[in-house]
Amino acid sequence: MDTTTAQGPELVLQGKFADAATRAACSQDSPPADGEGVIRIPVRMVEQIRKACDAAEAAGAQL
Repeated sequence: MDTTTAQGPELVLQGKFADAATRAACSQDSPPADGEGVIRIPVRMVEQIRKACDAAEAAGAQL
């Protein structure tokens, strides 16, 4: 969690860069904005992401 961004708090995720075919498929549904990319998150990290999202939501009033 990065609470120091000018736009407000953001989750910071680590993953593998997606291949060209995956990026193209994602871009059809939701083209990435400037500065965005498509990454793959391993399933083993789902629980960690869920906990981070829950913590961010709970801290929302404090951030």
